[in-house]
Parts: sequence; structure tokens; C-alpha cells
Amino acid sequence: MQCPCQSGQKYDRCCGPFISGEKQAETAEQLMRARYSAHSQVQMDFIEKTHDPKTKKQLDIKDSREWAETTKWTGLEVVETKQGGPNDEVGTVEFKASFETKDGLQEHHEIGQFRKQDGVWFYSDSTHPKAQTVVRTDPKIGRNDPCPCGSGKKYKKCCGAG
Repeated sequence: MQCPCQSGQKYDRCCGPFISGEKQAETAEQLMRARYSAHSQVQMDFIEKTHDPKTKKQLDIKDSREWAETTKWTGLEVVETKQGGPNDEVGTVEFKASFETKDGLQEHHEIGQFRKQDGVWFYSDSTHPKAQTVVRTDPKIGRNDPCPCGSGKKYKKCCGAG
């Protein structure tokens, strides 16, 4: 079976060994991918075991299990990884997890914070990415300005109608 983390590898050569305890994640990204796969496989023991002891009180394992059981996991996109390598002690992984619930298709976008303790990576906390400010490069078109499509009509009567 293909790994749910969408690495393109087989589960038993990717996240499976981490979830079974056969291997330890060497990087923060490996742990994040394994945690995504564990959610998709409802392996909540792994989720609990890999949660930072310092922030574990924030984890509601019962709610997490219920969420995982009622969710169809549809995709994972790693946006960016900072630090979190084999020789680092901390790292962040920004990712988007796609899933479907009774409410329809959804996406969870987070920046996961990871910490290594005694050579073992743990998920510590998360933040949500800040919205990017869009900076306009062209001047704003007024309703009574000529339409930029070249029709000769006012913008409000052409492409701006609606």
C-alpha cells in the first residue's frame, strides 16, 4: 500500500516503521509525515507517544481519535521545512492536510513546531500561518474608467459588470 503521507513510497518503507516503533524519525518532517499517516490509520497511541511531554496536557486523545475515525484523509502537502534535520534540536514544518468530513472537503494549514529530546523528535505545538498581504502592482480600476479589455466601454458596463 502507498504511504498516506504521499511521499510516493510504500507504507512499510516510509511511515510504517515509525508508527510501529521499529524506527525513530530522524527529522521533524519524517515525524510530521508519520503523524499524518497515524491519523489516517487511527493509530492514536503513536500520536500520544510522539507528542512533546511538555505540551501533552493540551492533547485530547479522545477527541483526536473521534476526529480521526470520522475523517477521510485525502492528502498532505509539505509547504516548507525549517531546521528539523538529524543534527538539529528544533524544527518547523508547514503543511496542509486535506480531509473530508460530513461537512465536506476541508484543509488544515499549520506550522508544526518540533523539538528533539534525548535524540527523539516530538511534536510540540503549532501556529497558523499569517495571511499574506496582497500588494497591487497595477493601479486600481475605477468603475467609470475605460475598461482595460479595450472594448471602449466603461469598466462598470463591461468586465466590471456583475
